[in-house]
Amino acid sequence: MIAYLGIGTNLGDRTANLNRAVALIAEQAGRVLACSSFVESEPWGFDSENTFLNAVVAINTPHTPHQLLAATQAIERSMGRHHKTTNGHYTDRIIDIDILLYGNLTIDSPNLKIPHPHIMQRPFVYEPLQEIAPDIIIK
Repeated sequence: MIAYLGIGTNLGDRTANLNRAVALIAEQAGRVLACSSFVESEPWGFDSENTFLNAVVAINTPHTPHQLLAATQAIERSMGRHHKTTNGHYTDRIIDIDILLYGNLTIDSPNLKIPHPHIMQRPFVYEPLQEIAPDIIIK
């Protein structure tokens, strides 16, 4: 199945973090079909002095959506990220991997929402997605 992942980082060597995440995604989540340009952006949903570097990756994954979620969370942990939020708020992060789309599926479960609910509010996600998949229409 073709899935699109948003990746971002605002700590450490951001370019190296994204490159490492893409390599780990290829090893553990599915064959990488395309990777967008890296895009710099301001933090979204919280204040920080650290700007983000973001990208979108298209993969062909053998995993179910929930297996893919487990794989991406394992990659985040292996890179040093252990919490998605602190006290319910976004924080700086070494890596963040979000499942944006998974084929044409719609999933609305407590721990997984596909399509990702904030694609259209985040230019740093929408623009790289359009770069590698210009025919995709987000509703």
